[in-house]
Amino acid sequence: MKLEKIYRLAVEKGMANDPRGKREVEKVLKRIRKEYDKSSKEEKRDFDLEKLTHPYSDTRILYGDPNGEVKTLLAGIDIGEGELLLADRLRAQGKKIDLSLSHHPAGRAYASFYEVMGMQAQILSQYGIPINVAEDLLEPRIKEVERKVLPVNHMRAVDMARLLDIPFLCIHTPADNMVATYLKRIMDKEKPDTVEEVMEILKRIPEYKESFRNNAGPKVIIGKKGRSAGKIFVDMTGGTEGSEKIFEKLSTAGVGTIVGMHISEKHYKEAEKHHINIIVAGHMASDTLGLNLLLDEIEKKERLKIIPCSGFRRYKHKK
Repeated sequence: MKLEKIYRLAVEKGMANDPRGKREVEKVLKRIRKEYDKSSKEEKRDFDLEKLTHPYSDTRILYGDPNGEVKTLLAGIDIGEGELLLADRLRAQGKKIDLSLSHHPAGRAYASFYEVMGMQAQILSQYGIPINVAEDLLEPRIKEVERKVLPVNHMRAVDMARLLDIPFLCIHTPADNMVATYLKRIMDKEKPDTVEEVMEILKRIPEYKESFRNNAGPKVIIGKKGRSAGKIFVDMTGGTEGSEKIFEKLSTAGVGTIVGMHISEKHYKEAEKHHINIIVAGHMASDTLGLNLLLDEIEKKERLKIIPCSGFRRYKHKK
Protein backbone atom coordinates (compact mmCIF):
# COMPACT_ATOMS: atom_id res chain seq x y z
CA MET A 1 0.00 0.00 0.00
CA LYS A 2 1.29 3.47 -0.83
CA LEU A 3 2.15 5.85 2.01
CA GLU A 4 -0.32 8.41 0.64
CA LYS A 5 -3.14 5.83 0.73
CA ILE A 6 -2.42 4.92 4.37
CA TYR A 7 -2.50 8.61 5.28
CA ARG A 8 -5.71 9.33 3.35
CA LEU A 9 -7.47 6.24 4.74
CA ALA A 10 -6.55 7.27 8.28
CA VAL A 11 -7.97 10.74 7.71
CA GLU A 12 -11.11 9.35 6.05
CA LYS A 13 -11.83 6.96 8.93
CA GLY A 14 -11.00 9.67 11.47
CA MET A 15 -13.56 11.98 9.89
CA ALA A 16 -16.17 9.20 9.71
CA ASN A 17 -15.70 8.61 13.46
CA ASP A 18 -15.41 12.26 14.49
CA PRO A 19 -17.65 12.76 17.57
CA ARG A 20 -18.86 16.07 16.13
CA GLY A 21 -20.55 14.31 13.23
CA LYS A 22 -20.01 14.63 9.48
CA ARG A 23 -22.03 17.84 9.09
CA GLU A 24 -19.99 19.73 11.69
CA VAL A 25 -16.70 18.55 10.18
CA GLU A 26 -17.85 19.75 6.75
CA LYS A 27 -18.73 23.14 8.24
CA VAL A 28 -15.21 23.45 9.65
CA LEU A 29 -13.69 22.64 6.24
CA LYS A 30 -15.93 25.19 4.54
CA ARG A 31 -14.77 27.89 6.98
CA ILE A 32 -11.13 27.02 6.32
CA ARG A 33 -11.73 27.15 2.54
CA LYS A 34 -13.39 30.54 2.91
CA GLU A 35 -10.43 31.88 4.92
CA TYR A 36 -8.01 30.55 2.32
CA ASP A 37 -9.92 32.09 -0.60
CA LYS A 38 -9.91 35.48 1.15
CA SER A 39 -6.20 35.38 2.04
CA SER A 40 -3.48 37.30 0.20
CA LYS A 41 -1.05 35.79 -2.31
CA GLU A 42 1.70 35.82 0.32
CA GLU A 43 -0.56 34.11 2.89
CA LYS A 44 -1.57 31.46 0.34
CA ARG A 45 2.10 30.74 -0.37
CA ASP A 46 2.66 29.73 3.28
CA PHE A 47 -0.73 28.05 3.76
CA ASP A 48 -0.77 24.35 4.64
CA LEU A 49 -2.99 23.01 1.84
CA GLU A 50 -3.72 19.82 3.82
CA LYS A 51 -6.07 21.93 5.94
CA LEU A 52 -8.41 22.15 2.95
CA THR A 53 -8.88 18.37 2.89
CA HIS A 54 -9.14 17.56 6.60
CA PRO A 55 -9.22 19.42 9.95
CA TYR A 56 -6.52 17.45 11.80
CA SER A 57 -3.37 19.56 11.96
CA ASP A 58 -1.71 16.90 14.14
CA THR A 59 -1.78 14.26 11.39
CA ARG A 60 0.75 14.53 8.57
CA ILE A 61 3.28 12.74 6.40
CA LEU A 62 6.39 14.17 8.05
CA TYR A 63 8.96 12.67 5.68
CA GLY A 64 8.95 10.32 2.72
CA ASP A 65 7.65 9.87 -0.80
CA PRO A 66 3.83 9.74 -0.69
CA ASN A 67 3.96 7.25 -3.59
CA GLY A 68 6.41 4.99 -1.75
CA GLU A 69 5.23 1.41 -1.22
CA VAL A 70 4.68 0.29 2.38
CA LYS A 71 4.60 -3.38 3.32
CA THR A 72 6.26 -3.32 6.75
CA LEU A 73 5.91 -0.56 9.30
CA LEU A 74 7.27 0.16 12.76
CA ALA A 75 4.34 1.47 14.83
CA GLY A 76 4.60 3.19 18.20
CA ILE A 77 2.75 5.57 20.46
CA ASP A 78 5.77 7.87 20.24
CA ILE A 79 8.34 7.74 17.47
CA GLY A 80 11.35 9.82 18.41
CA GLU A 81 15.08 9.69 17.92
CA GLY A 82 15.41 6.37 19.79
CA GLU A 83 12.71 4.62 17.77
CA LEU A 84 14.17 5.90 14.49
CA LEU A 85 17.57 4.50 15.51
CA LEU A 86 15.78 1.24 16.33
CA ALA A 87 14.30 1.22 12.82
CA ASP A 88 17.75 1.81 11.38
CA ARG A 89 19.23 -1.04 13.48
CA LEU A 90 16.45 -3.39 12.37
CA ARG A 91 17.21 -2.48 8.78
CA ALA A 92 20.90 -3.23 9.42
CA GLN A 93 19.83 -6.68 10.65
CA GLY A 94 18.07 -7.30 7.36
CA LYS A 95 14.50 -6.37 8.34
CA LYS A 96 12.77 -4.15 5.81
CA ILE A 97 11.14 -1.12 7.45
CA ASP A 98 9.15 0.93 4.94
CA LEU A 99 7.56 3.36 7.40
CA SER A 100 7.76 4.60 10.97
CA LEU A 101 4.25 5.32 12.22
CA SER A 102 3.78 7.45 15.32
CA HIS A 103 0.54 8.13 17.12
CA HIS A 104 1.72 11.28 18.88
CA PRO A 105 2.58 14.14 16.55
CA ALA A 106 6.07 15.36 15.70
CA GLY A 107 7.51 18.09 13.50
CA ARG A 108 5.02 20.57 12.04
CA ALA A 109 2.17 18.34 13.21
CA TYR A 110 3.26 18.87 16.82
CA ALA A 111 3.92 22.59 16.32
CA SER A 112 0.26 23.14 15.38
CA PHE A 113 -1.53 20.33 17.22
CA TYR A 114 -3.28 22.82 19.54
CA GLU A 115 -5.45 23.79 16.56
CA VAL A 116 -7.49 20.59 16.89
CA MET A 117 -8.53 21.58 20.42
CA GLY A 118 -11.32 23.72 18.97
CA MET A 119 -13.31 20.55 18.32
CA GLN A 120 -13.74 20.11 22.09
CA ALA A 121 -16.24 22.95 22.23
CA GLN A 122 -18.52 21.23 19.70
CA ILE A 123 -18.25 17.93 21.56
CA LEU A 124 -19.11 19.61 24.88
CA SER A 125 -22.16 21.24 23.30
CA GLN A 126 -23.53 17.71 22.71
CA TYR A 127 -23.57 17.26 26.50
CA GLY A 128 -25.71 20.32 27.17
CA ILE A 129 -23.09 23.08 27.46
CA PRO A 130 -23.93 26.09 25.24
CA ILE A 131 -21.39 26.34 22.42
CA ASN A 132 -20.57 29.98 23.22
CA VAL A 133 -19.78 29.07 26.84
CA ALA A 134 -17.64 26.10 25.79
CA GLU A 135 -15.69 28.19 23.27
CA ASP A 136 -15.14 30.99 25.76
CA LEU A 137 -13.80 28.62 28.44
CA LEU A 138 -11.63 26.74 25.95
CA GLU A 139 -9.91 29.71 24.29
CA PRO A 140 -7.44 30.54 27.13
CA ARG A 141 -6.46 26.87 27.38
CA ILE A 142 -5.77 26.65 23.64
CA LYS A 143 -3.52 29.70 23.86
CA GLU A 144 -1.76 28.18 26.87
CA VAL A 145 -0.99 24.99 24.92
CA GLU A 146 0.15 27.05 21.92
CA ARG A 147 2.64 28.93 24.12
CA LYS A 148 3.83 25.63 25.59
CA VAL A 149 4.71 24.04 22.23
CA LEU A 150 6.15 27.23 20.70
CA PRO A 151 9.76 26.83 21.97
CA VAL A 152 10.00 23.06 21.41
CA ASN A 153 12.57 21.66 18.95
CA HIS A 154 9.82 20.26 16.69
CA MET A 155 11.96 19.09 13.79
CA ARG A 156 14.49 17.00 15.72
CA ALA A 157 12.99 13.57 15.01
CA VAL A 158 11.92 14.55 11.48
CA ASP A 159 15.49 15.59 10.64
CA MET A 160 16.73 12.22 11.88
CA ALA A 161 14.14 10.41 9.74
CA ARG A 162 15.32 12.41 6.73
CA LEU A 163 19.01 11.67 7.36
CA LEU A 164 18.30 7.96 7.85
CA ASP A 165 15.84 8.02 4.92
CA ILE A 166 13.02 6.46 6.94
CA PRO A 167 9.49 7.56 5.88
CA PHE A 168 7.69 9.07 8.86
CA LEU A 169 3.94 9.46 9.45
CA CYS A 170 1.99 10.58 12.53
CA ILE A 171 -1.73 9.92 13.05
CA HIS A 172 -3.12 11.59 16.17
CA THR A 173 -6.70 12.92 16.22
CA PRO A 174 -8.09 10.40 13.67
CA ALA A 175 -6.98 7.57 16.00
CA ASP A 176 -8.31 9.38 19.07
CA ASN A 177 -11.64 9.83 17.26
CA MET A 178 -11.76 6.07 16.71
CA VAL A 179 -11.40 5.23 20.41
CA ALA A 180 -13.81 7.99 21.50
CA THR A 181 -16.56 6.80 19.17
CA TYR A 182 -15.88 3.11 19.89
CA LEU A 183 -16.19 3.53 23.67
CA LYS A 184 -19.18 5.86 23.43
CA ARG A 185 -21.08 3.33 21.31
CA ILE A 186 -20.38 0.60 23.86
CA MET A 187 -21.48 2.81 26.78
CA ASP A 188 -24.64 3.92 24.92
CA LYS A 189 -25.50 0.32 24.10
CA GLU A 190 -24.78 -1.27 27.49
CA LYS A 191 -25.91 1.68 29.64
CA PRO A 192 -23.85 0.84 32.76
CA ASP A 193 -25.59 1.90 35.98
CA THR A 194 -22.56 2.14 38.24
CA VAL A 195 -18.92 3.18 38.06
CA GLU A 196 -17.99 -0.47 38.66
CA GLU A 197 -20.00 -1.55 35.59
CA VAL A 198 -18.12 1.02 33.49
CA MET A 199 -14.87 -0.49 34.76
CA GLU A 200 -16.08 -4.00 33.88
CA ILE A 201 -16.70 -2.88 30.29
CA LEU A 202 -13.18 -1.48 30.01
CA LYS A 203 -11.65 -4.64 31.47
CA ARG A 204 -13.11 -6.70 28.61
CA ILE A 205 -11.19 -4.70 25.97
CA PRO A 206 -7.79 -6.32 25.22
CA GLU A 207 -5.76 -3.10 25.30
CA TYR A 208 -7.03 -2.28 28.80
CA LYS A 209 -6.70 -5.91 29.90
CA GLU A 210 -3.04 -5.81 28.85
CA SER A 211 -2.50 -2.51 30.66
CA PHE A 212 -3.70 -4.08 33.94
CA ARG A 213 -0.92 -6.63 33.63
CA ASN A 214 1.55 -3.75 33.33
CA ASN A 215 0.13 -1.94 36.39
CA ALA A 216 -1.27 0.83 34.19
CA GLY A 217 -4.88 -0.28 33.85
CA PRO A 218 -8.06 1.80 34.16
CA LYS A 219 -8.52 3.32 37.58
CA VAL A 220 -11.28 5.14 39.43
CA ILE A 221 -9.55 8.39 40.37
CA ILE A 222 -12.59 10.21 41.78
CA GLY A 223 -15.66 8.46 43.16
CA LYS A 224 -16.33 4.89 44.25
CA LYS A 225 -17.17 1.80 42.25
CA GLY A 226 -20.61 1.50 43.82
CA ARG A 227 -21.64 5.03 42.89
CA SER A 228 -24.15 5.69 40.11
CA ALA A 229 -22.47 6.42 36.79
CA GLY A 230 -25.16 8.82 35.57
CA LYS A 231 -24.58 10.37 32.15
CA ILE A 232 -21.20 9.18 30.83
CA PHE A 233 -18.87 11.48 28.91
CA VAL A 234 -16.15 9.65 26.98
CA ASP A 235 -13.42 12.28 26.75
CA MET A 236 -10.78 10.81 24.43
CA THR A 237 -10.18 13.28 21.61
CA GLY A 238 -9.44 16.93 20.91
CA GLY A 239 -5.65 17.17 21.15
CA THR A 240 -5.12 17.38 24.91
CA GLU A 241 -6.95 18.35 28.10
CA GLY A 242 -9.27 21.33 27.80
CA SER A 243 -10.11 23.94 30.43
CA GLU A 244 -10.39 22.83 34.05
CA LYS A 245 -13.32 25.26 34.38
CA ILE A 246 -15.49 23.01 32.26
CA PHE A 247 -16.20 20.51 35.09
CA GLU A 248 -18.68 22.84 36.79
CA LYS A 249 -20.61 23.19 33.53
CA LEU A 250 -20.55 19.43 32.90
CA SER A 251 -21.85 18.75 36.40
CA THR A 252 -24.67 21.25 35.92
CA ALA A 253 -25.48 19.64 32.55
CA GLY A 254 -25.93 16.28 34.29
CA VAL A 255 -22.70 14.47 33.48
CA GLY A 256 -22.00 11.98 36.27
CA THR A 257 -18.92 10.16 35.01
CA ILE A 258 -16.02 11.03 32.71
CA VAL A 259 -13.96 8.28 31.09
CA GLY A 260 -10.72 9.87 29.94
CA MET A 261 -7.13 9.06 29.03
CA HIS A 262 -5.46 11.07 31.79
CA ILE A 263 -6.06 14.00 34.14
CA SER A 264 -3.72 16.70 35.48
CA GLU A 265 -3.70 17.68 39.16
CA LYS A 266 -5.35 21.00 38.35
CA HIS A 267 -8.18 19.26 36.49
CA TYR A 268 -8.45 16.59 39.20
CA LYS A 269 -9.14 19.19 41.91
CA GLU A 270 -11.85 20.88 39.87
CA ALA A 271 -13.58 17.61 38.98
CA GLU A 272 -13.54 16.53 42.63
CA LYS A 273 -15.03 19.85 43.69
CA HIS A 274 -18.01 19.28 41.38
CA HIS A 275 -18.64 15.63 42.35
CA ILE A 276 -17.94 14.07 38.96
CA ASN A 277 -16.73 10.46 38.89
CA ILE A 278 -13.46 10.21 36.99
CA ILE A 279 -12.18 6.99 35.43
CA VAL A 280 -8.69 7.28 33.95
CA ALA A 281 -8.72 4.54 31.34
CA GLY A 282 -5.00 4.92 30.72
CA HIS A 283 -3.14 7.06 28.23
CA MET A 284 -1.02 4.45 26.43
CA ALA A 285 -3.79 1.82 26.48
CA SER A 286 -6.35 4.25 25.03
CA ASP A 287 -3.92 5.46 22.36
CA THR A 288 -3.14 1.84 21.52
CA LEU A 289 -6.85 1.05 21.17
CA GLY A 290 -7.42 3.99 18.84
CA LEU A 291 -4.44 3.13 16.65
CA ASN A 292 -5.48 -0.54 16.51
CA LEU A 293 -9.01 0.35 15.42
CA LEU A 294 -7.55 2.55 12.69
CA LEU A 295 -5.09 -0.12 11.54
CA ASP A 296 -7.98 -2.61 11.42
CA GLU A 297 -9.70 -0.31 8.90
CA ILE A 298 -6.53 0.22 6.88
CA GLU A 299 -5.81 -3.52 6.76
CA LYS A 300 -9.23 -4.15 5.25
CA LYS A 301 -7.67 -2.72 2.07
CA GLU A 302 -4.32 -4.49 2.29
CA ARG A 303 -2.49 -6.58 4.88
CA LEU A 304 0.62 -4.96 6.35
CA LYS A 305 3.40 -6.35 8.50
CA ILE A 306 3.25 -4.29 11.70
CA ILE A 307 6.15 -4.26 14.16
CA PRO A 308 4.91 -2.77 17.48
CA CYS A 309 7.17 -0.63 19.66
CA SER A 310 7.11 2.34 22.05
CA GLY A 311 4.20 1.17 24.22
CA PHE A 312 2.05 0.00 21.29
CA ARG A 313 0.62 -3.54 21.13
CA ARG A 314 -1.22 -4.85 18.09
CA TYR A 315 -4.68 -6.29 18.73
CA LYS A 316 -7.26 -6.90 16.02
CA HIS A 317 -10.89 -6.13 16.76
CA LYS A 318 -13.87 -7.93 15.28
CA LYS A 319 -16.83 -5.81 14.36
